Amino acid sequence: TYIQHYDAPLGRILLAADEVGLTGLWFDGAKYFADGSAEHTERETPILSEARRWLDLYFAGREPGFLPPLHPAGSTFQQAVWALLLQIPYGQTVTYGELARQLAENQGRPRMSAQAVGGAVGHNKISIIIRAIAGRTGGNLTGYAGGIDRKVKLLALEQADMTRFFVPKTGTALL
Repeated sequence: TYIQHYDAPLGRILLAADEVGLTGLWFDGAKYFADGSAEHTERETPILSEARRWLDLYFAGREPGFLPPLHPAGSTFQQAVWALLLQIPYGQTVTYGELARQLAENQGRPRMSAQAVGGAVGHNKISIIIRAIAGRTGGNLTGYAGGIDRKVKLLALEQADMTRFFVPKTGTALL
């Protein structure tokens, strides 16, 4: 695993990649920060360079228009959820319920648990790029491993319409 740090406007980010693609993108101190602590070497690689270029465009307030090579590790269910997250257009939001309905439809099932989808979203190790711009069907903007304040700022950066979501105050429980 190769790593590099990226200084973003919302805090320092750790990037991790293998020979196939980006395996992790975490804000320093975020929940699940670099869990799995594989051996790593700090080094420039083409994949990490592409990820930094993507982040430069994103934090400049522009839709990057490309994806760096990605190699997220997770269960089949998590992979299916993350594939749906990659389809969320820049500046758009979805609820876990909407994702669950879409996943159920894709798999020919009558329904899917929005709570299970939310769990898979929460364990996404490549945040920002594999989009975690979602909330509860009831209207609460749910937590984000990098912190709810960062999630709100990321949504604002994309000029996303957040009128359908209630943003909890700092210090309140995010369930």
